[in-house]
Amino acid sequence: MSAPPEPAVQTVELKKTYPAAGPRPEVPAVRGIDLDVPRGEFFGLLGPNGAGKSTTIGMLTTLVVPTGGTARVSGLDVVKDAVEIKRRIGVVSQNNTLDSDLTAAENLEFRGRFFGLSARDARRRADELMELFGLTEHRKGNPFEMSGGQAKRVMICRALMHGPEVLFLDEPTAGLDPQTRTNLWEVLRGLQAGGQTILLTTHYMEEAEALCDRVAVVDHGRILASGTVDELKNAAGADTVITVAYDAPAPDQIHKLSDRDGISKVEVNDGQVRVFATEPDGILGELVAIGSAAGVGVTDATQLRPSLETVFLTLTGREYRE
Repeated sequence: MSAPPEPAVQTVELKKTYPAAGPRPEVPAVRGIDLDVPRGEFFGLLGPNGAGKSTTIGMLTTLVVPTGGTARVSGLDVVKDAVEIKRRIGVVSQNNTLDSDLTAAENLEFRGRFFGLSARDARRRADELMELFGLTEHRKGNPFEMSGGQAKRVMICRALMHGPEVLFLDEPTAGLDPQTRTNLWEVLRGLQAGGQTILLTTHYMEEAEALCDRVAVVDHGRILASGTVDELKNAAGADTVITVAYDAPAPDQIHKLSDRDGISKVEVNDGQVRVFATEPDGILGELVAIGSAAGVGVTDATQLRPSLETVFLTLTGREYRE
């Protein structure tokens, strides 16, 4: 019986600490992350800005040297086999890294030539990818005169020129409008359907929920939870989160809600109240009534049903950082 194939990505206690510089103390960006991503999977690293997602991607793509633990991509060590790993991966960063002196097609062809394709094969591969991504009419365009969505698609095409085993996408839809983001999702789904392994970082909950087979929720350089979306919901209790903002400090009576069955946690921060509940019916109305009885008005109110977003809030007990 043959051995199972090597995972596309595997890390054990992966760490990165940036050393102290002047008055700034050392910064532990990644504090021991374990990942196991099978080939062909669409895997998401999910978390707020500053959680350690981009640093993790940097280590997996050999751009950042780990300070602890191990990481392997396509069975190769990211430190010892960095050159070979670069031949086997495609990377799409957050920012536009295309060459403004080249047309869109030339950006792709240059990348193909760099990875050993003949001029003819590079042109053919570039044409194939630009047709797949709906970019044929923009092949002679300057990538810095394109829309954000078009430029991002060119970057993905460039990353795919040499047929990478693993495609890394770091916040690929950041700054894109909702329609462009949705269109890009369809392209990415098509890539995975064709067998492409994709590792995505994002802080958009709906993006991870729409695209990923499995996700890992990351914050402060640690994995808080990982699994399928349904597994995360079940493990975290999948509370509904009811949030009310008052125009004055919250009434003391709010604290008594924490004793009620079906309410797992009540957080009060001056005029903002957040209630985590497995049985949310009627709680929002009661929060409004409590405020009214105390002469306190409500300025904002939301109720988030179980989702990846509420899983994150249940795990951390706070909103996402900007």
